[in-house]
Amino acid sequence: MRLTFSRTGRLLVAAGLVFLLAACNSAGRSTQYTSLEGYVPDPTLKTATKTNLTGRVRHACTVTQARFQKVPEDALAAPCGCYAERTLSTLDKDEITSYRTTGYFNDSARAKALNALDSCKLPRPV
Repeated sequence: MRLTFSRTGRLLVAAGLVFLLAACNSAGRSTQYTSLEGYVPDPTLKTATKTNLTGRVRHACTVTQARFQKVPEDALAAPCGCYAERTLSTLDKDEITSYRTTGYFNDSARAKALNALDSCKLPRPV
């Protein structure tokens, strides 16, 4: 299954993952992020299926990791698929609700996302 996103949708997804990856860098802090100034989450997140959420996270991962690693997006299909599946399969109901509301992972979900990055052999953000 291939998901297609509008340019705005891709930018919003990428912005969400960029924020996630940047926030992961500060995972040692116990700060709860309540908002990202100027960022407006995609309203379709609220009703998106879990499969669609997984696709969004996979796509954002490929865009962000491609830039981070300086490799083509195609090279990241398998590891980012792994990351998306592992991350979303470990999130509880409250973490999914938070993601749907804010467009990014809260602190507890972020910790699970970091574990998924490690498990799927993707580098953590610096």
